[in-house]
Order: sequence, then structure tokens, then C-alpha cells
Amino acid sequence: MENYSRRSRILITGGAGFLGSHLCERLLNDGHDIICLDNFFTGTKDNIAHLLDHPHFELMRHDVTFPLYVEVDEIYNLACPASPIHYQFDPVQTTKTSVHGAINMLGLAKRTRAKIFQASTSEVYGDPEVHPQPESYWGKVNPIGPRSCYDEGKRCAETLFFDYRRQHGLNIKVARIFNTYGPRMHPNDGRVVSNFIVQALRHEPITLYGDGTQTRSFCYVDDLIEGFVRLMNADDGFTGPVNLGNPGEFTMIELAERVKGLTGSRSELIHKPLPTDDPKQRQPDTTLARAQLEWEPAVKLEEGLQPTIVYFERLLKAR
Repeated sequence: MENYSRRSRILITGGAGFLGSHLCERLLNDGHDIICLDNFFTGTKDNIAHLLDHPHFELMRHDVTFPLYVEVDEIYNLACPASPIHYQFDPVQTTKTSVHGAINMLGLAKRTRAKIFQASTSEVYGDPEVHPQPESYWGKVNPIGPRSCYDEGKRCAETLFFDYRRQHGLNIKVARIFNTYGPRMHPNDGRVVSNFIVQALRHEPITLYGDGTQTRSFCYVDDLIEGFVRLMNADDGFTGPVNLGNPGEFTMIELAERVKGLTGSRSELIHKPLPTDDPKQRQPDTTLARAQLEWEPAVKLEEGLQPTIVYFERLLKAR
């Protein structure tokens, strides 16, 4: 007999995206009923094609900027383009996705009394003056720059989540996601890992912006999804925000050289001007995640790059 007592009805917005598809897979394997919601602006059916025949998986085409009426126990709100190329394509819609999307999902959570998770971002810290970044740091964000639609949209979403908790007693969870990579990344999203791998596999010049000494911290997708689940299952009194990311810090030059080595690429490194408001440093302080969730990333950069490279090799061959 199936164990209905532990099965939850879970809505995942942005469920056909890079992170959302991995989360759908994980929660299905954990025995839950999944509603995968996506408008397919950056998500793709290819990411969840292997799940479509699963008896406890449902795909719904919907935009979170419009209200939704379903019955659920938990909501993971991941819907929002996350790479500069995609979120700057229609910046007003990006802000609407973060803000109206949060309002609509919080309204749904209020009606159904569902637990709700917000996928926030390390971009709430802006170009930080504190390094590494703890959750207590309020950030240094340009409110009127080309990245503001994403940065300020996510900051406003956090505000809404905590106001809904204070005003309506909602059970909320807020994670601040640092750079994540792995299979199912969009090949044209402009993010550094996918850019470097695709350029290396094609033996094209690898593009560094600025002098290449700016740093990022890269978390493999499986580690991040484990953090999501632990946060959602944590004591109701722990809301976050909590940093989820790998504290290992690498310069862009170091990343490029590692990708070249793993792919055997003949690519040369070239330099272009640094984009406006591009952060110089990014490294999570994960003290809170270790203490509250007993979580820390297990996959080292080289270990995670290998399956990511294999994914892009297959993708490029298929195309």
C-alpha cells in the first residue's frame, strides 16, 4: 500500500528550468506529487521530458505574474530568469516576475496554508563591501542600473515574504543562492560556467570580462538542491534568509584554465570590458547553513565540471 501520509502536493514554479527540473526530479524520488509550473521563457520541456510519464508529475504552462488556483501543501517559488542576458531582455517583465510572482504565490500560500520557499539570490548583496557575505549584510546594490530589475526584484520579493509572515503568519523559507552549475544549464544564458565550457568545446576564444581576477564561488546543482530540501524541512521557526553556495572561491582566470584542462581545448583567453555593476567578489559565508541545516557542499569544482562538460558535449553534438 502506498504511504499517503508522507506524500505532499508540491508546486514548483520555474519547474522546467535548470534548478527547477532538478528539484522536480528530487522531490518525485522522495515520493511527492509534483506540479511543475513554467511559462517556458528560459525553461524547456527537454529538461523535464523524462518526468512527463511519471504518475505523480503534472506539467502546467502558466506565468506567475497571473494568479493561480490550485491545492498544494508546499510551494517552491523559483520562477525568474536568472542570467543577465535573459533578465535584461525584458527588464520590466523580470521585475514583475519577482514582485507580482511573489505576491501571487504568497496569496496562494495564504489561502492553502502552504509552506512556501523563495529562491532568492546572492545578487541581493550587490557589489559587496563585506567579504565573504553573511546573511546579516544588507548589500550594496545600484537601484537604477541594468542589473537592478533582477537584484531589486529579488530584494523586494524577500520583503514581501517577511511581511506576509509578520502580517499573516505564513510559514516561509528564503534561500540566497550563489552561483550554481551543472547539467541542464542553458547553453546561451551568458553565465560564466556555460560560456567557458561551450567556448572551450568549440575551441573558440574564452571570453574574460575585465582582467579576469574577479571571483565567484561555484556550487554543483545536486548540493544546492539538497540545501533546498533541508531548508524546507527545517523547523518552522527557521525562516532564513540563508546562504546556499560553495564557499570555494575562484578567479575567472582559474575557472577558464580548469575548463580548458578538462576539455583539452585549444582556446585562447581574450579580455573584454567589465559589464556595468558586475560584482568584483562573490563568496558565501555558509556558517548559518552548517549550523541550522547541517548542510555544506560536498562536490568539488573539478568533480562537478566533468558531468557538466559531458552534458554540453551531448547537447552540441545533438545540435
